[in-house]
Amino acid sequence: MTAINGAGRNTGKPLKQIHLAAHFPGVNNTTVWSDPAAGSHVEFSSFAHFARTAERAKFDFLFLAEGLRLREQGGEIYDLDVVGRPDTFTVLSALAAVTERLGLTGTINSTFNEPYEVARQFASLDHLSGGRAAWNVVTSWDAFTGENFRRGGFLPQEERYSRAREFLATANELFDSWRGDAIAADQRTGTFLRDAAAGTFAHKGQHFDIEGRFNVPRSPQGRPVIFQAGDSEEGREFAAEGADAIFSRYSTLEEGQAFYGDLKGRLARHGRSHDQLLILPAATFVLGDTDAEARELAREVRRQQVSGATAIKHLEFVWNRDLSSYDPEGPLPDIDPDPGEHTVARGRAQVRMYRDPLATAREWRELAAAKNWSIRDLVIETGSRQSFVGSPATVASTINEFVQADAADGFILVPHITPGGLDVFADTVVPLLQERGVFRTEYEGTTLRDHLGLSHPDGAGAVERAAS
Repeated sequence: MTAINGAGRNTGKPLKQIHLAAHFPGVNNTTVWSDPAAGSHVEFSSFAHFARTAERAKFDFLFLAEGLRLREQGGEIYDLDVVGRPDTFTVLSALAAVTERLGLTGTINSTFNEPYEVARQFASLDHLSGGRAAWNVVTSWDAFTGENFRRGGFLPQEERYSRAREFLATANELFDSWRGDAIAADQRTGTFLRDAAAGTFAHKGQHFDIEGRFNVPRSPQGRPVIFQAGDSEEGREFAAEGADAIFSRYSTLEEGQAFYGDLKGRLARHGRSHDQLLILPAATFVLGDTDAEARELAREVRRQQVSGATAIKHLEFVWNRDLSSYDPEGPLPDIDPDPGEHTVARGRAQVRMYRDPLATAREWRELAAAKNWSIRDLVIETGSRQSFVGSPATVASTINEFVQADAADGFILVPHITPGGLDVFADTVVPLLQERGVFRTEYEGTTLRDHLGLSHPDGAGAVERAAS
């Protein structure tokens, strides 16, 4: 089959298959935890419901983010955002027992962990799940989070990525210290190992100096699938060098195509081919029976996501002041932001978005005056919006357009209701993508590498492994 562009013309290109995944978001400004339809973000029943829905829809994988410290604002826990998150490996290991094919992706920090421990955990998860483990390799940017782990808090950015590269390389050495044929387990002769040196390793580098014997045999995938989420120059190059997939934050077709072209264009200098790195933006959605109904629902969701208290907290990111005395339905503050080095919002990445708070404040005041917006209106209108809004047919068409136009290889869906928010997408949009022939109707392989079309570290291709 060949792709059709938005004007209905045959492009001559073969249809790309869409990759879909589901992000269990926890409590944050995307989810609406106060909605009557929302459930627990900690109880295992929520994770299980979410995972089973994703597997029923034949998604590639489920994704868990990570929060290593409770975020604060004004010295108090920021309870409008992440208020706690169970341990990633514990949750994914439990989900391995209630799913059969769904990939299990966890975010694990390379700044505050050690290669041996993380490699052992991922190799174990890959065994427990039958080859469905994936690792989103991240670094940590702030000293506030680092206080939970080390004196001095954090590493400078150049050292974080240096450590991350060596961390991943060291973990790969540990994964590869076992060959796939090392275990004989011959009960007749009593021979268990064919290779007496199985698991031995020695790594000496800038960040790690370790040697010993890795105690988890070669897992079904050999190594977990590797994800990366950084958008900086260092992050993009790190992904091009060794990741299997990278998240993207770009929501428009043009921005997506630019990011896609940049990342794919970096692969050749690392000896990698175009299909060895998948581009997977995170995407929110609101569905309705009609496009008009979906747009109205999307407006309601945005007002649920941005309460008056949330709007004030968001404005404090820029003003770097306590604005609790201001009315969220009133005008913006007439005082200027405090551009000092301290921040009222500790542990929140959003504070890095506003490099020039004085300029941002001027821009927002002009915009609010021109549009007659209150503080809450401004935060709603300038903040992130749902990526896909419309009827199931419209959303299916838009997702397909992005993938066929090389703005993405697929999407990681983030519903605003947990855990049931994915259900409507699975029941209405997925069947339409299947009808178009761009999304699977059944899993063809058993491992996450099979689902993603990635080669095996031992040299076997996904199709070959699925057929064996």
